[in-house]
Amino acid sequence: MKLDGGGGFATRCVHAGQEPDPATGAIMTPIYQTSTYHQEGLGRHKGHEYARTSNPTRAALEANVAALENGRAGFAFASGMAAIGAVTSLLRSGDHMVVTDNTYGGTYRYFEHVMSRYGLTFSYVDTADPAAVEAAITPATRMLFVETPTNPTMRLADLEALAALARRRRIRLAVDNTFASPALQRPIDLGAHLVLHSTTKYLNGHSDSIGGAVVATEDEDIDWLRFVQNAAGAILGPFDAWLVLRGIKTLHLRMAEHSAAGLTLATLLAGHPKVTAVHYPGLPDHPQHALANRQMRGFGGMIAFDLGTADAARTVLEGVRLFALAESLGGVESLISHPASMTHASVPADRRAALGITDSLVRISVGVEDVNDLAADLDRALDRV
Repeated sequence: MKLDGGGGFATRCVHAGQEPDPATGAIMTPIYQTSTYHQEGLGRHKGHEYARTSNPTRAALEANVAALENGRAGFAFASGMAAIGAVTSLLRSGDHMVVTDNTYGGTYRYFEHVMSRYGLTFSYVDTADPAAVEAAITPATRMLFVETPTNPTMRLADLEALAALARRRRIRLAVDNTFASPALQRPIDLGAHLVLHSTTKYLNGHSDSIGGAVVATEDEDIDWLRFVQNAAGAILGPFDAWLVLRGIKTLHLRMAEHSAAGLTLATLLAGHPKVTAVHYPGLPDHPQHALANRQMRGFGGMIAFDLGTADAARTVLEGVRLFALAESLGGVESLISHPASMTHASVPADRRAALGITDSLVRISVGVEDVNDLAADLDRALDRV
């Protein structure tokens, strides 16, 4: 059964964009590990000519992700940064973009050290404040690029308010939905024009693939993204596309577990005397808890907490056993990281400080292990502080 839209979210996770293989009846989409395709004659082929341009495994994933985000077309790329690069290519020299100030360090590095060389300019603002966003818009602004929740301080942007602003000012709203996934948040339903993912994270969910995706809604953007995907060639390979399709089949189940365990551990950390602050939108004292309840379908498995000193953070980072000290997030295994020296090392120290990314801040990606074991692991590490 092939579903490009319609059906409940869990049904779309399992079936959208996929149907039994017509040659064999295989339930799972085959890995079409080919670089080219036999043509029956000049100008006569079966829908595919060259694998950079199209691949049936990749096409299934692209249709699947588009259905999950309620968009019109999806595009799969070799990494999340390649997806961001494709979206940025919608702009021209002289254009301006307003960006979430607490954006991922790799995004900041790409904008400031690569795209600025080609005449694009960027303003970084707190996108939790629509008035600040509007004040940053200039006559040259063509895109608003938003992360919500932000990495790692978990601030939220009101997507409906920003979408209304974008429509009024005739600019695109692009939302990096990696931290929430479409299981918890669907920006297109709230008015976004473009949604981006690092498929490496929650969509794949198993820490065994690197990839990215863009879902678009407008004809002009769809046509350009299809063109630049082929022209630039930063495509997702068929095996990685197959891995992400495999992961998405359990996305709805995994995100429910991540969210339940995330809330349990965030509550534990919030009550711990050695923790000075916890950033998690599911906590009632989070400044945007009401927005999270309205905009999201769960609070996810990402938590950041501050321990007051860099030495205390190091003690916890090196004292856990179940949590692996590693970059990335969103896998079934729990990870722990130090944003200031890992994910956000490319952000200048003064900017990190202004954003609350202190040397004492720790970020965890809560997996799907027994939550009591995870709690005991954190307790043991905190006891060493």
